[in-house]
Amino acid sequence: MTTRTNQPAGGVLLIAEMKEFASFPKATQRYIRRSLDIAFGRSDPIGTWARDEGEVASIRAQARFYKQLDHLRLQIPDDSGLDMIEPFLGMLVTVAAFDLGQDRLTSFAAFRFLYERLLGASSRPWLPAAFCAAAALPHLHPDRRRTLLQSISESAATAPGWSNREPVFWPEWVEKVDIAAAA
Repeated sequence: MTTRTNQPAGGVLLIAEMKEFASFPKATQRYIRRSLDIAFGRSDPIGTWARDEGEVASIRAQARFYKQLDHLRLQIPDDSGLDMIEPFLGMLVTVAAFDLGQDRLTSFAAFRFLYERLLGASSRPWLPAAFCAAAALPHLHPDRRRTLLQSISESAATAPGWSNREPVFWPEWVEKVDIAAAA
């Protein structure tokens, strides 16, 4: 676990983010950690995360999509920046559609958790729209689309404002400890 600020993380906020991450299914937790490794070059994603050739291909494809993240971070409009919607939201929906198509992000909460870290706090106003657009695309099975779209709460979809506080909890891969060797 690391924090991305020079100031000590507020304990209550850090614990709340850790609890939220812990509430996600194991596959979702694994995908979020893998995604952050790919996005920020934290480790060798294939060596750490690939269990078979299918995952190798998925990681390589994800890395190609995630090359757009630097550009996306620079293009985030302010919450009234309608003139910048097309270049930003179009690209964001494409990347989000890839992630949702991997069938590991099972809810808006998991999507938001990941994308707040991928793009930063200033992306929050745009995440409900990107999620709904990507979750409604025809490449997802209708049952999956229904589950994803039902996971966004009315309050998340209609929020009157968004926090500009950057996330402080950044989950990482943790090697298993050999208990016999540790003793």
